[in-house]
Amino acid sequence: MKIEAITLDLDDTLWPVAPAIEAAEQALRDWIAEHCPDAHRHWSSADLQGLREQVWAEHPHLSHDFSQLRMIAIERILAPFGMPASAADDAFAAFFAARNRVQLYPEAHAALHRLAERLPIVALTNGNACLRTIGLDHCFHDAVHARDAGVAKPAAQIFHLACGRAQTPPTRVLHVGDHPLQDVIGAREAGLQSVWLDRGMHSWPEHAPPARRFADLSQLADAVLAALD
Repeated sequence: MKIEAITLDLDDTLWPVAPAIEAAEQALRDWIAEHCPDAHRHWSSADLQGLREQVWAEHPHLSHDFSQLRMIAIERILAPFGMPASAADDAFAAFFAARNRVQLYPEAHAALHRLAERLPIVALTNGNACLRTIGLDHCFHDAVHARDAGVAKPAAQIFHLACGRAQTPPTRVLHVGDHPLQDVIGAREAGLQSVWLDRGMHSWPEHAPPARRFADLSQLADAVLAALD
């Protein structure tokens, strides 16, 4: 691997995202219960999930912006109960704080620091995690979210935007992620090098050319740093 920069997926690559989203959903329900009891009584957990799916379906043009979709859903939850416009911002803040209380995979923190000492790393994510809030921004040269690019992975534009932030041509950038299509194949088709960080959550597409696979970030760091020496 001849590389000069890394683009790195976040959710399910550095940390498991499901526990954070579950905690964020609970934080939102707790906020509603405290600040708008009528809404809390009206909306069951199942109803809230159905509303979320409805909002996502109604706004496919916002599929790259999870934060905006979430705000639309929160506004719909609160609007019938006379809450001020600022309430939706406060409710989202409670959700977002919990969403960013992530637990890194055991090897991820040390491996990330090892890589950051040698190469610029640009976070590249379809999600809305905030590296500053999490406390990892010092490990990254920059961060690109799908909402920045106006499109989500696997669109080539978002990969090229990340390469631009790294000031490195795509052929010299290695993208690392857990999702076969969004990360590995998407990066490959955008002209980057790519590897699959296989956390055991996805199967490799049957008809896709194979990719180099690593079981965790420590294995990846060993291979990348060996190639640099």
